[in-house]
Amino acid sequence: MERERVLVVGGGTMGAGIAGVCALAGYPTAIFEADSLRRAALSDRITGSWGRAVGRGKLPAEEVEKARGLLAFPAELAAAGPAAIAIEAVPEDLDLKRRVFSELDRLLPGAALLATNTSALSVTGIAAATADPARVVGLHFFNPVAAMPLVEVVRGRDTSPAAVARAAEFAASLGKQPVVVADAPGFATSRLGVAIGLEAMRMVEEGVASAADIDKAMELGYGHRMGPLKTSDLVGLDVRLAIAETLARGIDGRRFEPPAILRRLVAEGRTGKKSGRGFYRWEGEEARPADPEGEP
Repeated sequence: MERERVLVVGGGTMGAGIAGVCALAGYPTAIFEADSLRRAALSDRITGSWGRAVGRGKLPAEEVEKARGLLAFPAELAAAGPAAIAIEAVPEDLDLKRRVFSELDRLLPGAALLATNTSALSVTGIAAATADPARVVGLHFFNPVAAMPLVEVVRGRDTSPAAVARAAEFAASLGKQPVVVADAPGFATSRLGVAIGLEAMRMVEEGVASAADIDKAMELGYGHRMGPLKTSDLVGLDVRLAIAETLARGIDGRRFEPPAILRRLVAEGRTGKKSGRGFYRWEGEEARPADPEGEP
């Protein structure tokens, strides 16, 4: 069956991951990244991750070759061409996302589905930048996109039932499990995940236990696949901080107040796996114990 064309806007960790799974699922996929240096590295980043998966026996080489031919890297958003589904994956900045959606609304026909990968911002607020908010929906993927099976389909105040159904069907076609949630601050996963993560950070601050032991307790005692602090490192401590601040404004300033240790690590550039240091010291995919209270 011929797949519809997908446009991904934003070539960071999430955008590259989303574009990769779309191409592997057979979708012709254009990914636009405004920064020329990051754009130049995108092809190697995506195909390099595929190559590692082939080496581990997780992907057939022939699937990678097919997917490689489905990727395009336009230098301008206006030159990306038509798309039936557009997925925005730029940083968590409401004004920036609104500018992107205003441009997508202008460039793509009314039949196109417009989706945001925001993990905490209001889908309704983002959709307000378009002439037709009924076609705007949240598609919240998780990092690493290739491995994580869940996608939150977020229903904005004006999102049409048809758009929700189409988004869920699209997520399922990528091999993901969709769950539909309302447009509330933090949706379901970010709200719960951040609440647990912030409390774990406070426990590190208070000397209750080390980050590694807190994570081990949740993994072995409660069956979590990954502890809350390692998860925070993987998501990005800067992303966790931004979500916590959004939840503090939208739900409860006391409950979601970011701990001082989180603010300090982000200020020091210790944002987790992507910087090589956070609550852990990262060596490739390996997380080693570190002292987040010590020197960077």
